[in-house]
Amino acid sequence: MSDLPYHEQKDRENILRLRQLIKDLPPYCARYFRGIEPRTSSRTRIAYAYDLKVFFSFLTKEHPAFSGIEIRDIKLSQLDTLHSVDIEEYMEYLKYRFNDKDQEVVNKERGIIRKVCSLKSFYNYFFRQEELKTNPLALVQLPKLHDKEIIRLDIDEVALLLDEVERGDNLTKKQKAFHEKTKIRDLALLTLLLGTGIRVSECVGLDIQDVDLKNGGIRIHRKGGKEVTVYFGTEVEDALLDYLDERSRIIPETGHEDALFLSLQNKRISVRSVENLVKKYARIVTPLKKITPHKLRSTYGTNLYRETGDIYLVADVLGHSDVNTTKKHYAALEDDRRRSARNAVRLRES
Repeated sequence: MSDLPYHEQKDRENILRLRQLIKDLPPYCARYFRGIEPRTSSRTRIAYAYDLKVFFSFLTKEHPAFSGIEIRDIKLSQLDTLHSVDIEEYMEYLKYRFNDKDQEVVNKERGIIRKVCSLKSFYNYFFRQEELKTNPLALVQLPKLHDKEIIRLDIDEVALLLDEVERGDNLTKKQKAFHEKTKIRDLALLTLLLGTGIRVSECVGLDIQDVDLKNGGIRIHRKGGKEVTVYFGTEVEDALLDYLDERSRIIPETGHEDALFLSLQNKRISVRSVENLVKKYARIVTPLKKITPHKLRSTYGTNLYRETGDIYLVADVLGHSDVNTTKKHYAALEDDRRRSARNAVRLRES
């Protein structure tokens, strides 16, 4: 498995994980996942499997007609007896429930919408196959989604963040002990995220040979497996050169020889580790903002749009398949641009 590229390793792990999850679901679910495989990523299918288990668990716990039935014994024909009111009860159930470990789970609008959309995909598949005669999901209205405030770093906060990574002046005594060992790596990693807008999963998946210093680009694998080159500027190049010099003196663990960013255990750094290091530095610089790697991506997108005014370029660089996704995130900036244009055209000389 170690001979596979990182994204293929993760895909393999996800497929094996999905097979385990399917064992807890009714047998016909395996057919559904095979049917949607060509159009979905392995991560998406895993999310659907978790969501379906929540739905079937709801039926066995809350619906009288399914009382005493094991999840794996639920027949596809029984799902034809459900109506839109049952789905509405399920949406109410999702707001506040307990999972299999008796832990409290609270879903807000986005969580409810995602789980209902997973169920809608399931019903649509068997409805198209003419194995279900009814499709109550087609009659259900999704909750109204309220726009979330887009959180990003301001220009001065970006500079302060990178200064903190470089110096570590405000870290705790324990953090400073590790800082000397990781600051060159951390600076290269955060500079890369802020200077290219790549996703954290794309960042941790980078191999040394994916870095092209001659042309100033990195090769990454987007969602869906598409391979693209993302270009970076001189600040990112300088930070990468410093880290690559340090990286050349590290002996990685077996199976992690190609990984660009390594943990202190000399293994490929994980997504969780990157999330933790972003949190560590960001809460020193801006304690009131909850900054994650995705917020650094938003920061880059904002800065690129301010500099270029080209929403299509921003969409392309960020890897958005639909420019409307990009417009939704940067609508406030578009309004600023429209406002600034009000005196751009003169009708008469003063």
